[in-house]
Amino acid sequence: MSTAPSRLASLFGAVIRKRRQAQHWTQEAFADHIEMHRAQYGALERGIANNVQLSTLERIADGLQVKVWVLIREAETAASEP
Repeated sequence: MSTAPSRLASLFGAVIRKRRQAQHWTQEAFADHIEMHRAQYGALERGIANNVQLSTLERIADGLQVKVWVLIREAETAASEP
């Protein structure tokens, strides 16, 4: 049984996609850079990954040179917009 992606997961995916693209990383190159499987990283950007570990969020944030809480705050801010 699959569940629909949460709105926050979708918004978080959009935040990391925007930041990755702003740093001129391809999805594949960035996934390799943070030592994550490309399919797993792609699922995060699409907001369809389930049960993401904190260590994974830290790896992404480190790769983007930002703190995890900044990424979450951006996603939450987007969630509160109409």
